[in-house]
Amino acid sequence: MNPGTLFLLPTPLGEIAPVEVLPQQTLISARRLDYFLAENSKSTRAFLKALGHPRPINTLDVVQIGHYPDPQRVDEWLQPIRGGRDGAIVSESGCPALADPGAALVARAHDLGLRVVPLIGPAAPVLALMASGLNGQRFRFVGYLPREKSACGAAIRALEIASTTGETQLFIETPYRNVRLFQLLLATCAAATRLTVAIDLSTADEVVGTRSISQWRDAVQPTLAGRPCTFALLADSQGGATA
Repeated sequence: MNPGTLFLLPTPLGEIAPVEVLPQQTLISARRLDYFLAENSKSTRAFLKALGHPRPINTLDVVQIGHYPDPQRVDEWLQPIRGGRDGAIVSESGCPALADPGAALVARAHDLGLRVVPLIGPAAPVLALMASGLNGQRFRFVGYLPREKSACGAAIRALEIASTTGETQLFIETPYRNVRLFQLLLATCAAATRLTVAIDLSTADEVVGTRSISQWRDAVQPTLAGRPCTFALLADSQGGATA
């Protein structure tokens, strides 16, 4: 028997119907699958119901792999696909293996000679970069910055200095720490550094703004608390960055 295919199935980034943000071919692929490796099984079942999966949701195999998948169980999770069954990795939001779990399973799938197919859908870092007006030819996504204030400030300074080469720096934060990170960015970065704040991407409440740090300091502050947010910064190569 030929092995199955491992699909990487994107989900919406917020409270919006899957048909509003996922292409038809992604929806078709999701509706024909019955084996899902889910970061969170509850949210995945809700997602499958919302996209109109033709089978009763309780008859689908939805296996929770968690936010930090156990390396010792990867072969177990991939065994049905090795046996000829198609399956998908599903994140709580966005694209698997991009700022979300999945990379270890994908790497092992390649080791085993399985076909891996990424399906099209929303990814917050990509959408934020597209909408930022910053350099899309050279960029780096660094995920989450350190939690501790002084370490976070040091990380911001390092990213700002790195961006003087023209490389846009992208990062994210958990919704309940967005305000603190935003205020630390305003306090740490040089006045001429451009900062993008992208909130609730791909939803009806989406807000994206790019301003210099000095302009952000003088502007009405965006509502960030409790909202998914992606940040991007690019220093003014002429003015430099704070050292």
